[in-house]
Amino acid sequence: REAESFKEQGNAYYAKKDYNEAYNYYTKAIDTCPNNASYYGNRAATLMMLGRFREALGDAQQSVRLDDRFVRGHLREGKCHLSLGNAMAASRCFQRVLELDHKNTQAQQELKNASTVLEYEKIAEVDFEKRDFRKVVFCMDRALEFAPACHRFKILKAECLALLGRYPEAQSVASDILRMDSTNADALYVRGLCLYYEDCIEKAVQFFVQALRMAPDHEKACLACRNAKALKAKKEDGNKAFKEGNYKLAHELYTEALGIDPNNIKTNAKLYCNRGTVNSKLRKLEEAIDDCTNAVKLDDTYIKAYLRRAQCYMDTEQYEDAVRDYEKVYQTEKTKEHKQLLKNAQVELKKSKRKDYYKILGVDKNASEDEIKKAYRKRALMHHPDRHSGASAEVQKEEEKKFKEVGEAFTILSDPKKKARYDSGQDLEEDGLNMGDFDANNIFKAFFGGPSGFSFEASGPGNFFFQFG
Repeated sequence: REAESFKEQGNAYYAKKDYNEAYNYYTKAIDTCPNNASYYGNRAATLMMLGRFREALGDAQQSVRLDDRFVRGHLREGKCHLSLGNAMAASRCFQRVLELDHKNTQAQQELKNASTVLEYEKIAEVDFEKRDFRKVVFCMDRALEFAPACHRFKILKAECLALLGRYPEAQSVASDILRMDSTNADALYVRGLCLYYEDCIEKAVQFFVQALRMAPDHEKACLACRNAKALKAKKEDGNKAFKEGNYKLAHELYTEALGIDPNNIKTNAKLYCNRGTVNSKLRKLEEAIDDCTNAVKLDDTYIKAYLRRAQCYMDTEQYEDAVRDYEKVYQTEKTKEHKQLLKNAQVELKKSKRKDYYKILGVDKNASEDEIKKAYRKRALMHHPDRHSGASAEVQKEEEKKFKEVGEAFTILSDPKKKARYDSGQDLEEDGLNMGDFDANNIFKAFFGGPSGFSFEASGPGNFFFQFG
C-alpha cells in the first residue's frame, strides 16, 4: 500500500510535468517494493522525459525481466534503444510488442522508424567511403530525428562537418558530447581534427594524444596524430632551410610535406605558398605562380598567396594578372601599402600597352645618353628606307615603320624631361607630343647632318639616299 501511494504521487507529478519529483516518488516506490515491473516502467518513462535515456533503458529492461508480457516495458526499452541509436535492438523490442499485441499501432510506427534509421546508417556508411560528406551529414540529421541521444551519429556528423571545413559546427557538436562525457575518445578526436584542419597542429596533437589515452586502439586518432606530427616536423624543417638560404632543400621539404595529407587544406595552402616563395627565390617564376595558384584554390582568402603571385606576375610582366590580384587584396584589406602596390601595377600595365621605346632601340632602361645615341645610330641605319629600296613593297613598308619607331624612341629617350614622363607612365600625347605628326627623316638628318661623314640628297618626294664618307 505504501509503494502504491508513492507511485500515485509520482503519477500526479508526472501529469504536472514535474519529472524530477515524479522520479523521486517512483524511486521510493521501487525501494519499498523492488519487484514491481510497473514501477520500473514508470521511472523509465520519467527518465526518458528528462533525456536520461541510458538510465531509462536500464529501468525498462528491468521491468520486462520482472514481467516479459509487460507491453509498455518493451515499448519503452525499444524507444530507449532507438533514441540511443541502436535500431536493431529497438526493432527486436517492437517486434516483441507486436507478438503480444499485433494491433499495437505505436509499435508498428516505431518499427518503421527503426527501419528508417537503419537505412540512413547504411547510406551514410557508403557515402562516407565515397567521401560524399554532405550526404552523410544529411543522413545523420535525419537519423538523429529518431535517435536524438545517439553519440555515434553525432560524432559521425561532426567528423564530416570537419572534413567539409565547417569547423565551428563540428566543434560545437563535439563539445556538447564532451560536456556530458569528458572521456569520449571520438569527441576528443573530432576536436583535434578541427584544430588540425585549422592549422593549429600543436593543439590538435594534444587532443589526439588524449583520445588515444582513452582508447589506445582508436585508428583514426592514431593516423591523425601521426600525420599531424609529420606535417609539423616537415614544415618546420622547410622553414629552417629557407631561413638558412638553402632553397633547394626547402623546396624538397615543402614538397614532401604536401604529400602527407591532401585533406589538410589550410596547412597545404600555406605549404604551397611557402614553396612558391622558394621558387621565386630560385627565379622559377612560372612554377612560383603555379604554387600560389594552388594555394588560393585551397584557400581563396589567403592574402599572402595573392601578394606573392602578384609580385611574380609583375616580375614576368603579366601586368593584367598582377592588377587583378592586387585588386583582390585591396578589396579585402584596404591598407596604404596594398593601395600603392595596386597603383604601381596599374601604372606598369598602362606602360606595357604603349610602345616600348627601350625595346625598339635595344637598350636597357638604365641606359646612358651615349648608349641611347649609339643604339639610335645603329638602328636608324639598319632600317633606313634607302637601304631597302630594292626589297619588296611589303618589306619596304615594314622597314619604314621600324625606321619611324626608332626615330620616335630616340626623340623621347634623348630628352630628359620626355624620358622622365615616359618612365613614370604619363601619357605623352596629353603633354602635347603628337607622334602621328612625327617625321623620322628630320630626326635622321639632324642626327647625321654636318660633319658626320654622311651626305643626303633628295631622290624623289620624301626619299633620301645616303653615302658613307
